[in-house]
Amino acid sequence: MGTITISTGVELEPDAAIRTAVFTFLSEQTMARGGRVLPRKVLEQGIEVLGRRVPLVGPQGIFKPAACSLPLSILTAPPVSGHDRPYADEPTYEGVHYRYRGTNPNHSDNVGLREAMRRRVPLVYFHGHRPGLYHAEWPVYVVDDDPQALTFTIVAAESAGAGNLALVGEPLRRAYLARMMTQRLHQSRFRQIVLDAYAGTCAVCRLRHQELLDAAHILPDGHPKGEPIVSNGLALCRLHHAAFDTNIIGVRPDLVIEVRPDVMTEEDGPMLLHGLQSVNLQRIMTPSRPGLRPNPDFLAERYEDFIRAS
Repeated sequence: MGTITISTGVELEPDAAIRTAVFTFLSEQTMARGGRVLPRKVLEQGIEVLGRRVPLVGPQGIFKPAACSLPLSILTAPPVSGHDRPYADEPTYEGVHYRYRGTNPNHSDNVGLREAMRRRVPLVYFHGHRPGLYHAEWPVYVVDDDPQALTFTIVAAESAGAGNLALVGEPLRRAYLARMMTQRLHQSRFRQIVLDAYAGTCAVCRLRHQELLDAAHILPDGHPKGEPIVSNGLALCRLHHAAFDTNIIGVRPDLVIEVRPDVMTEEDGPMLLHGLQSVNLQRIMTPSRPGLRPNPDFLAERYEDFIRAS
């Protein structure tokens, strides 16, 4: 098929051009959606490249579209209540231990990933948070192959730049990149379960645009009790998340919002009036299921931080 020229003016082989187009598409999608979690139907639809439709996922975990010479993506199926995942892929601080297709190391899918490792070809990793929704990591590289354990080790690079190809072989650098990828997976899952619990709605202002919503920790990550669980989270829009994190607003254990006294006396503009001052002494919205509601002990401890800041 020869080479093609993409918008940067750089000539690429078709396989590399497809990967570059896919990475660009994923960047645009996650920017528009406010996070790295994408619907499966978007991934199955894929993109048009070189006059052909290129889906990003297929029926199997290791996916090579017809237009590519090597696998384009790997996928971990989401958990389904009452069923074990078919492949127990494990995010670790070494990277994701990604299970072989089947038990035959020479299955064509496993051979394809092994060749991607040899050539240092970038892929996309889709990790299922729940049926129909997948966290996207890209570019990722296969950095190790363990036929005895029937696993590959997958590590994400920081960008699609060629410099990452050399860096991914350095043990310390690889450990750092693996840790960052694992943290992103955990943060992405925390955001999804909190937004699901709050029905995609800001607990303070009721905004429902998910691309503008975050999962805020009540007790922060570094706290001994700061676990990424729904009862330690609040679904907040970007404004109220920032205000909560900086103690401009606090939430009492009885679920009532307080705005810092000095902010209540300020005069600024409509955003201050309607976005912050008007929520003072209002009650936050909480999930309908009691077990998903904010832990009152967590709120009490966090509220003490707000009082000290006030």
